[in-house]
Amino acid sequence: MSSSRKKVIVRRFTGDTLPGYLPVSAFVHDKSIDLLDLSGHVIPLSLSEIKYICYVRDFNLTDSLNPERLTRRTFLARPRTEGLWLRLAFRTQDGSKDQLEGLAPIDIALLDDLIADAGLFLTPPDTRSNTQRIYVPRTSIIELQLIAVITTPSRKKPLPGTPLTSLQEDLFNAPLPPDARPN
Repeated sequence: MSSSRKKVIVRRFTGDTLPGYLPVSAFVHDKSIDLLDLSGHVIPLSLSEIKYICYVRDFNLTDSLNPERLTRRTFLARPRTEGLWLRLAFRTQDGSKDQLEGLAPIDIALLDDLIADAGLFLTPPDTRSNTQRIYVPRTSIIELQLIAVITTPSRKKPLPGTPLTSLQEDLFNAPLPPDARPN
């Protein structure tokens, strides 16, 4: 396990929050996590009782309703950052729909975590807020929608099997016009 732990606020389905510290990655073991609380005790928590985990800048312990300061839960416009634009719906006790949007990285780790029933990391819609990253356990998701794949236009990759053409080769292999030939 990593020795570096970051500030987190764990939001449970019961509505309460737990501030503490977690590693940035590889913190799920046997479908549970070990949260280091503010007094230095380790609290084991099952993923089935966790709604999401917010990696935060500050704990904001005086705010009992929204200490993670996750105010904007959807994007106002198309995100500018590269990633998978996802919309999640959480299971709730009263049957209502609780949604959250975020950007997931475009890599194979997304599928690995979902297949292992662990969860996925999202970048929240407002990166200037207190919440920097969100970890959502697979057990709390009832619906997952891919809204868009956001890529950088300047980094277009060729399709597999497409021959790469080089302007450099054409520059030196092109025949010279008759008036430009050396005598």
